[in-house]
Amino acid sequence: MIENRFNWQQFLRRWQEEWIPDEDDMEDLTEGGLTLADLALAAPPAAEAEITAAEQRLGARLPPSYRQFLEASNGWRLDKGAIYRLGAAHEIGWFGDPFGLTALYREGLAEHSTEQEVLLAGMWRRALQLETDSDASYALLDPGDTDEDGEWALYVYKGWSGELPDRYPSFRSYMQRMYQAFHSDRAHLPGFVNGTTRALDAEVERAREEALSGRWESARELLTEARRYGRPGAWGMLRQLEVLSHGGGYYGFGELVADPRYTGELVPVMAAGYLRDDRPGRMPDRFVLGAETDDGVTAAADAILAQVRDRTYRYAPGGAFGRAVAEAWESARWGDTDTAWRVIRAALPSWSPPGPDLLAPLGLLADPVLGPVVTRERGLELLATPRAGRDGPVPDPAPDLDLPGLCWPADPPRWNAPHDSYRCLWVEGAEPEALPGLVGEDGGAGLTAPPGRRAGWFHHGPAQRDDRTPWEDRAVVSVGRTDSGWAFGCDPAPRTSSPGNFFVSPAAAASRDGRAVVLWVRRTRDGGLAVFHLSVAERGEEQYAYTLRGTDVERSGPVPGALDPERVLRGVGEADRERCLLAAVQDEFGLSLPRHALVEGILPQLTTRSWNRAPREGEAYAYTTVRSFRSGR
Repeated sequence: MIENRFNWQQFLRRWQEEWIPDEDDMEDLTEGGLTLADLALAAPPAAEAEITAAEQRLGARLPPSYRQFLEASNGWRLDKGAIYRLGAAHEIGWFGDPFGLTALYREGLAEHSTEQEVLLAGMWRRALQLETDSDASYALLDPGDTDEDGEWALYVYKGWSGELPDRYPSFRSYMQRMYQAFHSDRAHLPGFVNGTTRALDAEVERAREEALSGRWESARELLTEARRYGRPGAWGMLRQLEVLSHGGGYYGFGELVADPRYTGELVPVMAAGYLRDDRPGRMPDRFVLGAETDDGVTAAADAILAQVRDRTYRYAPGGAFGRAVAEAWESARWGDTDTAWRVIRAALPSWSPPGPDLLAPLGLLADPVLGPVVTRERGLELLATPRAGRDGPVPDPAPDLDLPGLCWPADPPRWNAPHDSYRCLWVEGAEPEALPGLVGEDGGAGLTAPPGRRAGWFHHGPAQRDDRTPWEDRAVVSVGRTDSGWAFGCDPAPRTSSPGNFFVSPAAAASRDGRAVVLWVRRTRDGGLAVFHLSVAERGEEQYAYTLRGTDVERSGPVPGALDPERVLRGVGEADRERCLLAAVQDEFGLSLPRHALVEGILPQLTTRSWNRAPREGEAYAYTTVRSFRSGR
């Protein structure tokens, strides 16, 4: 059995020898009435006769690890936590459930209750009580919850907490956890140095080398153990690995945040997580760094939070890696996130940390353009790549995220779009920055940063402004560049579901210096194709267009045979109509859309001029405004 090989005498002696007074102990010693001898943890060993007498009194043989503990120390003082002292062999006894907890816990059982929940409900009447002094808490060994070694599970129930008791698989595991807590409580004291702390600090140093060499899982195991003992830096480094391996969430980094060398890498990640967890209409929590910082770090954190909030934060490290990040940013800002990641991945070996406790370029994650590029799979690839001059095998690259071409919008689950319609504009040979001059609203502000992303959804367009008339339909498009060099604007959730009687394609205005293509697609409730519009212009003149509604086609100009919907859809089933029409447009013009950048809300936005014309004399229009009201009852 594993328990029989554990050396209790050595373990408890080391614990006693490493013990030093904490702040509370020093206060008690200073005020008098207590001596160091009074604060001793250990007690003399129990004789075999004492243990046997206790077992005869209880009518049960004690579990192995607890029995061996008594042979090494007949009781123990725990100076932290809810349990203050474990009694001697003659002081322990059956708990007997004096508070009627059995009935309370059994009331909560149901058919789907787990085996562990059933065991807990029956534990109170059969448990053995070990503590003799506590903060209204109980250390209970359960003879009904055993393992293959004959060990009884130990529960610590804090009567004042209202929480379920903490479970430990054995008495030994409980005592080891208390030993770790003892270390963690004193880790910050300057005089707390011993063989255990030196060994753990050496493991932290080894974990650092393992992490930078790409062996992050080995580093995680070492840091997890060191963190249980409260070793400096272990928590912050472990959290860095968790950020990249898990993705998302709000993270603190312990005392590392107080070091100004790491402010630019860690605080942006914390700010991004803080803002991501915020909700409209909710009073925001205070942005807490989680460590005591000086005025310089606090001021820098406030400035970083403001930049992350208004999406102006940009990750800009120095050196060769910084130049690669700048190059990647230029690719990602217009939608080419796969190229951006390849540039970053190739530059990772040149990354150098500003201090020994930073394990990876975490600031990437807070950049509104580059952060979405580093998906969880790519975060794992980053962790497995040797960095900062370390050697090691290079991991297989994570697959690209963007499907080639233009057909993917037809794939289920409809690329996370919250509506059943989308419309897009492409301009050949134009830079994305030129789109405001071609199709932007008169007097508009040009390209703007996208709003904060609601996880998994596209952004809704802005509400109708007071200075717009109801017939207007100004699209809010995400702007980028295709692989073939066309500038594009994509509206994934049009306020108007499909082109109507007043619709005027923006293709002509956009084609001032070349060709322009406009697509507008709307689906039925069951995912079928309801409307498909295509219009193509060149040098300011519309060349041809068609609008397909069901089986009816409205045309203008000579539509090429390769694009003619009647020819393209001949023999095509309902489920494939959208895909086939998109494939025809893709093949004719070499068009594409970057799925990942659109879904993640990376691209800048543009409000276009209206896609509807004003009603002419004698024409009428109608519109409906829907408001929801909440009952005052």
